[in-house]
Amino acid sequence: MSRLETFADGVFAVAATLLIFTVDQHVPDPADLAHAWTSYLAYATSFVTIGIMWMNHHQLMTQIGRVDRRFMVATIGLLMCIAFVPFPTRLLAEHIRDSGGRDAALAYGFTMVCTAICFSAVWFYGRAQLLRPDADPRVVKGISRSYLPGIPIYLAATLVAFASPVASAILFLAIAGLYIFEASAFGGGTES
Repeated sequence: MSRLETFADGVFAVAATLLIFTVDQHVPDPADLAHAWTSYLAYATSFVTIGIMWMNHHQLMTQIGRVDRRFMVATIGLLMCIAFVPFPTRLLAEHIRDSGGRDAALAYGFTMVCTAICFSAVWFYGRAQLLRPDADPRVVKGISRSYLPGIPIYLAATLVAFASPVASAILFLAIAGLYIFEASAFGGGTES
């Protein structure tokens, strides 16, 4: 288990670090700051999202007693999605204001949908097969409850991109905010 957690922590750290490349790398002229805000907002949204995913992964691992090959494969799928997040983040930051905005929002959204699917696969398989004997039932129930809406809300925010890429991006920011609130409201009891 410790090797899997160390590997996961490394992937989360690399993905969060790579996000800085979504920010426009030249120092903008003060007149251009109005155009640079999308880079900063995309960076902040994805960094917070990856941070919340890291916290959620840590929390679920506190309830897992052992790992098996299926759990490791599901975790690799999850980590692959997380490591990919910087790419659609950059697309969204660069194209939200132009004709590629819809496709960029769709790429970002489908990445988040795939990530939510993989997170659910990791948790619900682990919950069914690999829980610690002394797993806290309240924490297990809270984790399960918090993962259930992930796929549908990310899918809904993604589909909004067909009507408005900007609205879709705003919804991704709102979802990050929702999960920050959820993590602080339901994440207690697993300090380590």
